[in-house]
Amino acid sequence: MPVRIQSEDFDAGHEIATLRRGNQQIGAIASFIGVVRDTNDGDRVAEMTLEHYPGMTEKSIAAIIDQAKARWRIFDALVVHRVGLLKPLDQIVLVVVTSGHRGDAFAACEFIMDYLKTRAPFWKKEQTAEGEQWVEARASDDIAAERWRLKG
Repeated sequence: MPVRIQSEDFDAGHEIATLRRGNQQIGAIASFIGVVRDTNDGDRVAEMTLEHYPGMTEKSIAAIIDQAKARWRIFDALVVHRVGLLKPLDQIVLVVVTSGHRGDAFAACEFIMDYLKTRAPFWKKEQTAEGEQWVEARASDDIAAERWRLKG
């Protein structure tokens, strides 16, 4: 399955090996791992909680992967996204894309990650010294995703 939402950690090396297994046409693998930082907008973050809407989240991410497959020549893509309580240095998300060539793999990987940040139904709450706070969407994420919008 190209999309998994889970609370437990993931092994990126194992996930990459599994995705590429048996396909001798793969010439490029691009991946991205998102990690919890200990600061956000100057506030120290002790932990964060990621929530999602089960079923809807998986469908939304699968649609993002389908868009990437339609735009670039890629063989497959995988998204593993964690939910629940996470602490600084914990892995949050893994995106892996396989292709025959690096350009397609890099572009599709970046596209998937940009769209995850702006279109996937996740909600993030951080615990700081000032208390809990919901994290608002960033304008910079919207700008990054906007560059992928098809013109015309």
